[in-house]
Amino acid sequence: MKRPGPLLTLLAGLVLGLFLLTLNATTGTKTASSAQEEKSPSPTPTRSVAAPTPTPTPTPTRAQVLDADYSGHTDDKAATVGVKVRNGKAVAYFCDGATKESWLRGPVRDDGTMMLTGKNGAKLDGTLQDGRQIDGTVDVGGGHYTFTAENAKKPAGLYRATATVASTSIDGGWIVLKDGSQVGIVTRDGKPSAAPRIDPETGAVTIDGEQLTALPVTP
Repeated sequence: MKRPGPLLTLLAGLVLGLFLLTLNATTGTKTASSAQEEKSPSPTPTRSVAAPTPTPTPTPTRAQVLDADYSGHTDDKAATVGVKVRNGKAVAYFCDGATKESWLRGPVRDDGTMMLTGKNGAKLDGTLQDGRQIDGTVDVGGGHYTFTAENAKKPAGLYRATATVASTSIDGGWIVLKDGSQVGIVTRDGKPSAAPRIDPETGAVTIDGEQLTALPVTP
């Protein structure tokens, strides 16, 4: 019997080697792929971040807008200014004690500022300073005045009396200052003159022989 030659044996060895090499390459690729998948980290879950809560805007307060009376003089000492503040409103009286006067009214803002107006274009711009005083300017009868009115306790304040005496129309206004002094004007049928003193405790005042009552003025 004739044995296979060396060439046939060599061919068989080559085929077997190629088969094993192909199998090993395929297995190695799968193994590396599997290892890479095992090493890949799991996706980190996304954390939801809450939006920051906006800081609320502080609500203005009327802490410095106190109900009080204020009185003082213009810087040139030519006139006196009295202001009464009540419930966010103000009334003011400008008076030189002779011929020039004006009543002014208006609101007081939350920051303590005020713009009061009166007849014939009169106006007062003021700022309340921590409840201690009012600094500002007043325009009356063509004049421009700077003033400071300090906090004043009763009987300081603003007073007014209106009446008809012997067919004459009477309109009187007074500022009682913190030291007890008074400045006022009485107008008779539109003609102004210096006013007599009032009793600030009762408001009693005598004008042209008639006893009248001057009442506190409120905004």
